Amino acid sequence: MSRLVFAFMWLAHFLPLAALAAIGSFAGSALFWLIPERRKVTRINLGLCFPAMDARRREKLARAHFRAFVHAFLDRGVLWWASPGRIQRLVRLEGMEHLKSLQGKRVILFAPHFVGFEAALQRLSMESPMAGMYSRQKDPFFERVMYAGRSRFGLQLAPRQAGIRKALRAIQSGALYYYLPDMDFGPKGAVFVPFFGVPAATVIGLSYIARTTGASVVPCVTRMLPRGGYVATLYPAWSSFPSGDDAADARRMNAFIEERVLEMPEQYHWLHKRFKTRPEGEPKFY
Repeated sequence: MSRLVFAFMWLAHFLPLAALAAIGSFAGSALFWLIPERRKVTRINLGLCFPAMDARRREKLARAHFRAFVHAFLDRGVLWWASPGRIQRLVRLEGMEHLKSLQGKRVILFAPHFVGFEAALQRLSMESPMAGMYSRQKDPFFERVMYAGRSRFGLQLAPRQAGIRKALRAIQSGALYYYLPDMDFGPKGAVFVPFFGVPAATVIGLSYIARTTGASVVPCVTRMLPRGGYVATLYPAWSSFPSGDDAADARRMNAFIEERVLEMPEQYHWLHKRFKTRPEGEPKFY
């Protein structure tokens, strides 16, 4: 099945961006009904994070998220196989002065899971030496294609399951480290802090890596544009981070994500079971 999907993505990457957006939107609307488990997860997440929102509005938001997610997935064909010039036109970088001001210093790019995160990763890897983690895939063919596509401009990749040592070495070598820590990886190495008012198991890796390497943390958030294309925004490096209090740092990270989610709620990764790990004695949500 994955071979057919990637064959379609390869053919589709020759199309104009507006056509890819239309196809992605249509496919996302269909998959909303074809993947009941993820539809349920999305509805639960939105209900937990936006309890005051009208139910019909939340349902509309859930469907919009599926459309945005599939659109972004289809755009990976452009990111993985198109010419460098087309990728430069596809992804606009803003706030690069914040990186330039840190030239010669170690940097972690804190990138929350918005649907366009892969666009920023690929575009930035054309500008500077980059490194990052990825999750091993059940389908070996999917993993090979993804790895080749992401690393085509020299991005250093290591599986998340291999641990943090390669990340530390990459940062110490001068590579920009693209880090997406806002997922529920279980209770190990995590603290419970609020995310939209709900206790969420939040990894303390951002604090740990910054403290261990002395790296500055520069947030990087990517917005998908309605008719195709992306804007990756780099924010000023965080001051007083890490603070020495891992829970406070995790809360700061979540608060920053909350602010960006409110700017484009349909583009956050609601398909993920963000509240899978619960504090002891609390019932499960999923």
